[in-house]
Order: sequence, then C-alpha cells, then structure tokens
Amino acid sequence: MGIPIAVITNSSLIDIKEVRNELSAADWVSVKVDAVDKQIWHKVDRPHGSLDLDKILNGLLEFSGKFKGNLVTETMLVKGINDTEENFCQVSAFLKKLNPANAYITIPTRPPAVESVLPPEIKELNNAYQIFKEYNLDVELITGYEGNAFSSTGDFAEDLLNITAVHPMREEAVIELMKKENSDEEVLNKLLKSNRLIKSEYNGKTYYLRNLKFERANSH
Repeated sequence: MGIPIAVITNSSLIDIKEVRNELSAADWVSVKVDAVDKQIWHKVDRPHGSLDLDKILNGLLEFSGKFKGNLVTETMLVKGINDTEENFCQVSAFLKKLNPANAYITIPTRPPAVESVLPPEIKELNNAYQIFKEYNLDVELITGYEGNAFSSTGDFAEDLLNITAVHPMREEAVIELMKKENSDEEVLNKLLKSNRLIKSEYNGKTYYLRNLKFERANSH
C-alpha cells in the first residue's frame, strides 16, 4: 500500500527465523533490550519459562546484521534492578554490536503491575545516558514528557526543561543557551530551587536534567 510500517517488539520471539524474516519487511523496528545478564533479565522482564535470553540476543544480532530498515533499541530502567553501571556497560556493549540508529532509554511512566516498580534516580539515569554515549550510541531519554524538545522559543526556562527531558545538558551548554536567549542565572536558580531541574555529576562534569519526580507529582 506504500505506507511505511513500524513495529515495536519486546524481542521475545526474534530467535525464530520465520519471525525475523517477517519482521525484515518493516521499515522501522524497535527492539527491547533491558539486560543481557540472565538474573537481571528475569527480575526486570519476568519472561515466560520457555524463553532463553542467549537465543534472543543471538536472534537480535542475526536480525540487525540483515535488516535494511531503521533499527532502534529501547532499554527500560527500573530502580534497584537494572540501574547499575555494570548493567549499563553490559547493555551498551551489546547495543553497539546491533548498531541501532537510536538507543532509547525509558522509565516506567504508567502505573505498573507491581507497585514496587519505580523509575531510577536522576543520578542513575544520567549515568546510563553518559555510558551509552561513551559507547558511541545515539542515545535519547524517553521520560514521559511529550513535546518538541528541541524548539527554541526564546524562553530560557521552558527551552531548558524541554531539552533536559530528552538529553542531560552539561553546565557549559546550559550557560551557552542562557546567553543565547539573553537570560541569567536567576532563572536557572529558580528552576533548581523549585526542584523542576536537578544537578547530577558524572566523571567530574556537572549535568542538568529535568526532575522526573516533580513531573509525576504535578501530573495528578
């Protein structure tokens, strides 16, 4: 029909050749990779007993090697389960083999089946982003914010919040944006004081991220 086809999959059956063949006809495919360690995978994804992580990972590698369309990945982070630097490095190393056009980091945004499931802290979210970047992945955050994250409105506060919902910003970049939009540190300090924006350190650098807890608390 000449209509581009997108498929979002949890990757469970991608080890099956017929599934990969059918999937290869799509134009854009998003595959889920939350962990490459079996113990973590069982905790975060609660897979059916018949599923085998090694087979799924091999199936992903097979698919990525032959797929001609646009491949992206999604990694959901859950507090206390797969939000460690070790897991970030393991997942990043595997994703690099897949060579996706984009690697999305997501968090639980809808009410989960288990009440104890929570998003990671801002520090861990920033760590994940920075480690993905270190593996040369084109990474973006999907934190539940819906909007044009890259529009320049001339409103420093709104532009900063929009950008940091998708990409942590280094302090130098924030200062540059501030000057570009003829704003000042008072606006930045107000965002920090109101808890809409949070500072996070990584490898001796200061980053700013939109505060997910503030957004959730004020969305009800």
